Amino acid sequence: MAEGHRQRLRNRFLEYGLDSFTDEEIVEMLLALGTPRKDCKKQARELCSRFGSLALVLEADIDELRKTRGIGPNNAFAVKFIHEVARRFLKQRLKERQQVHSAADMVDYLCHSLSFRDREIFITAFLDAANAVIDIEEVFAGTADKAAVYPREIMRKALLKNATGLIFAHNHPSGSLKPSMADREITSQLVSAAKVLGIRVLDHIIVGGPSDYFSFAENGLMPPVLKRGETM
Repeated sequence: MAEGHRQRLRNRFLEYGLDSFTDEEIVEMLLALGTPRKDCKKQARELCSRFGSLALVLEADIDELRKTRGIGPNNAFAVKFIHEVARRFLKQRLKERQQVHSAADMVDYLCHSLSFRDREIFITAFLDAANAVIDIEEVFAGTADKAAVYPREIMRKALLKNATGLIFAHNHPSGSLKPSMADREITSQLVSAAKVLGIRVLDHIIVGGPSDYFSFAENGLMPPVLKRGETM
């Protein structure tokens, strides 16, 4: 019975894609990867009801997932493994881009990586002279409403990676997209530190939700960026 239902879901995915699935059906299929002979419909429904959305299910800790009756270590592993595969895929796809110029070029990766995190995470993308991504790192982690950011440490990493451009990003667990005074101050400090080293800062991005972001550059809050050969 369960296998017939699951095969119908597989066929629907192959014909119509993931847009034809509800969140519950997606979670059901992920759970089934861990226990392929078990009916996971009830557990999927309970997870979506308890956490409220697919994104929150994917971001939940393994211990939190297992608090739902019928979710074992194999089910929880399947959910978390797929989520981390998606994170790595988006990161590698971003690094393979020939050029990154704006928040729009990074939003898929950033929203997937930062949405629904329960504490502030500060990410730095290190770019070469052609604006291609050299590396992306989660450089600092903080509390629910702030993360201590040290410009000296970021600039040290930039020099080690031979980066000539930087894009910063962090999340607001509250969901707010409004930059705080601290956000503005650290952006100014980072831009000043980078200019001394001849490194360009393209943007600082705040992530509030699965598809919500605020770009300092797009909203005219970034100081002017020096072009190569220009002096301050």
